[in-house]
Amino acid sequence: MSEMQAITVLGAGLAGCEAALWLAGQGVQVHLYEQKPVHFSPAHKAEGFAELICSNSLKAERLDSASGLLKAEMKMLGSSLLGCAEATRVAAGGALAVDRDAFSQAVTALVEGHENITIHRERVERIDDSRPVLVATGPLTDGELAADIQRLIGGQSLSFYDAAAPIVTAESLDMEKVFAASRYGRGEADYLNCPFNKAEYEAFHAALSTAERAPLHDFDADGDLTVYEGCMPIEVMAGRGADTMRFGPLRPVGLTDPRTGHRPWANVQLRSENRENTLYNLVGFQTNLKFGEQKRVFSMIPGLENAEFVRYGVMHRNTFLNSPKLLGEDLALKSHPNVWFAGQITGFEGYMESAACGLLAARNMLAALRGRTLPPPPADTMCGALIRYITTENKDFQPMGSNMGILPPLESHIRDKRERYAALADRAVASMQGWIDANQL
Repeated sequence: MSEMQAITVLGAGLAGCEAALWLAGQGVQVHLYEQKPVHFSPAHKAEGFAELICSNSLKAERLDSASGLLKAEMKMLGSSLLGCAEATRVAAGGALAVDRDAFSQAVTALVEGHENITIHRERVERIDDSRPVLVATGPLTDGELAADIQRLIGGQSLSFYDAAAPIVTAESLDMEKVFAASRYGRGEADYLNCPFNKAEYEAFHAALSTAERAPLHDFDADGDLTVYEGCMPIEVMAGRGADTMRFGPLRPVGLTDPRTGHRPWANVQLRSENRENTLYNLVGFQTNLKFGEQKRVFSMIPGLENAEFVRYGVMHRNTFLNSPKLLGEDLALKSHPNVWFAGQITGFEGYMESAACGLLAARNMLAALRGRTLPPPPADTMCGALIRYITTENKDFQPMGSNMGILPPLESHIRDKRERYAALADRAVASMQGWIDANQL
């Protein structure tokens, strides 16, 4: 390939923007195609780039956490979006959460202002692989483009259903029942907590388990529904047992109800949606209940009896590549090496994971432009482990987010989990730096 050859990026989500910005920063001319506002997916509402849908949280920042390690590696790889996140962050304890509108605006301004990026606001219906192209259109890719991807890959894809959580206004909450705190007192008291006693929780669980769900459309031909575990609808979780939620998003550990002086039986956390703290989302409450049922059942949560819902939860179909069969370690199609994929459509699950995938794909594309082949990051880095996961044969392949469990174990076992995670993170950072030094582009 000629070094002066331009690159096409399809999709201005987190992966597409991260890739476009990194490539443009290396002097590559990038043509970035975004279908909004000409066409919106069922989940997208705003015209800006890098729109966040399910949540405004980009997860933990501590290096000894999986998501914190991923962010550290992304900084080393030259992430632009992390800077936008820092500039638009809202309080969220030990997590990095953002004002989602401000974040989108910051990313959009950065992309629009780059002299090496040409933006095309139009729908793309066919992939032109006469020049390098990165497909970062996300798991809601539809229409003629989805059909063309199917043509390229021979119909090998997987479909899942993904859900988003409701948002309520702060002024409608009963602050006599709700208290501010982060688990174990980490950081500031950035979450609002809605504590259940045993009787309240049991009544809520019963109502949630029998609540009426909205119909789902566009099932696979056999009518099966596969729900991605990372965005499990709360009503599906409730159906798995009376205590499943109490050991999941409604876990009360690390919290004390100031009214009783004791740990609640169960607890719902609310996380701020904006800097003004006027809107809060229900953490872990992705749902497909009918809107009226959401109002009825979620109003049973202590403190939400008179909650004003500015957005109800929704559920939508997500489609992912069968990446272990289709993609090489460079994230290019094995059958079409001039076509790369990045983001959640590959099985990199999560906002920051999607952005990291864009960075990795961009580096591989630049290497190809310069006539080189770039090895994947080491398997003991979070980025390398995710690449290995999505490109390794897996009979029951599902999307995967960053987690310490996919990293190779340490040579010497460390019993304390925090110390073990810190050691894994230190090893990963050193390995990533070594890989970057050895593969300068």
